[in-house]
Amino acid sequence: MRSLRGSTALIIVALGMVLMAVSFFLLGAPIGFPPSGVEHSNPRVPFAPAFFILGVIIVFLAPVLYELYPGER
Repeated sequence: MRSLRGSTALIIVALGMVLMAVSFFLLGAPIGFPPSGVEHSNPRVPFAPAFFILGVIIVFLAPVLYELYPGER
């Protein structure tokens, strides 16, 4: 059986990964032709890189949460 703190950390990692994937593929990476055009090099949402960085921060905070969360004795 998985511990509560392990499950919580795993959920936090999954949420961070989902936020990174959504911010990259849906908000930040426009797909179109010609790929050399200026309109295809800028993200769809101007602050999409901030969401991606927030996802990375959330993933890196999961081990901190795991260590600080009280475990079973």
